[in-house]
Amino acid sequence: MDIKTSEKKELSHLDKLESQSIFIIREAYKRFKNMAMLWSIGKDSTTLLWLCRKAFYGKIPFPCLHIDTTFKFPEMYAFREKYAKEFGLNLIVAKNDEALAKGMSYDTHDSLTVNTELKTNALKKAIAKLKFKALLLGIRRDEHGIRAKERVFSPRDSDFHWDYKNQPAELWNLFKTKDEADDHIRVHPLLGWTELDIWEYIKREGIPINELYFAKDGKRYRSLGCMPITKPVDSQADTVDKIIEEIKTTKVSERSGRAQDKEQLYAMQKLRSLGYM
Repeated sequence: MDIKTSEKKELSHLDKLESQSIFIIREAYKRFKNMAMLWSIGKDSTTLLWLCRKAFYGKIPFPCLHIDTTFKFPEMYAFREKYAKEFGLNLIVAKNDEALAKGMSYDTHDSLTVNTELKTNALKKAIAKLKFKALLLGIRRDEHGIRAKERVFSPRDSDFHWDYKNQPAELWNLFKTKDEADDHIRVHPLLGWTELDIWEYIKREGIPINELYFAKDGKRYRSLGCMPITKPVDSQADTVDKIIEEIKTTKVSERSGRAQDKEQLYAMQKLRSLGYM
């Protein structure tokens, strides 16, 4: 009698990233029932949204939170409405109405002040009102120098401040999910992914992505933010395949079109220490 032994299939790089991210998402949901996913409508958070759907077999069991500065591209709002409906999301849109009522805008204030009020403080208000204990975010370590200091499970104090000098150790993929009574936790399932990983996964999975990422008339957006402070880069990449090839060779930084990233590194560090995404 011949006994056939099955060969163990080796996981691809993307399989391993996907598996770990889904593990982190499920672990967070197990630990923090009152949580939400922050959806900025960009490629990273939309990839995270896709992973959350896979983690729970198509139906995300927690809200998706969009912090709306009111200065996003029209294409971003259209994308949000289309896929919130198509994916059956429990979408919560939060704004800092008090700051907007005072005329806060990129025309009247510098980008650091506007981001603090319309993003950071809007997020703080939403968390305080809805009492979310944890937030899933689609940030990556390779995006910005200050984000390299992040942890997968990143504690904030009761005022949502991030002490970047005192982060828990995460050795051998062991995550600290326990929290103090007043802590708020940011969870980063994509922290170990790269921009290239994201686009290769988008290609493999057929994830819907905003049209602004694809080149028109020699320009495309590499990173999406608020319309007044986000500029396109020179590019002929009008398909996912072309974007992947472009990323492999370009020396232009991913967030080169984002105004706040042209500030000193300290400015971004200050924003994140105060609760910025």
